Amino acid sequence: MPENKNEVFQGSLEMLILRVLQTGDRHGYGIAKRIEQVSQNTFVINMGSLYTALNRLLSKGHVENYWDEADTGRRAKFYTLTSSGKAQVGVEIENWNANIAGVQRIIDNA
Repeated sequence: MPENKNEVFQGSLEMLILRVLQTGDRHGYGIAKRIEQVSQNTFVINMGSLYTALNRLLSKGHVENYWDEADTGRRAKFYTLTSSGKAQVGVEIENWNANIAGVQRIIDNA
C-alpha cells in the first residue's frame, strides 16, 4: 500500500484515468473525484499529477479534449477516449493484472 493515501501505485494513474473515461467523458476534477469515490478514498489524486498524466495520454493519442459546460455552469475542459484509448484500456488492465500476479507469486514463494 502506498505510504500516503494520495499516492497512486507507480504507473497506474494513466490506467485509472482510461478506465474512468470508459464510463463517459469527464473534466479533470470529475476524473479525480471518480477515482477517489470508486476507491473509497484509498486514492486522493493530486491535480498536478492528474494533468501531467492527461497530457501524456493526449500526446499518445489515447484521449482528446474539448470545452463544454460543467454541472456548475462553468466552462471546463472535458476528456474523452479515442479509438486507440479504448483499445489501450484493455492492454493496461492486462499488464496491471500480470504485474499483480507476479508480485503475488513473490509474496507467496520468496
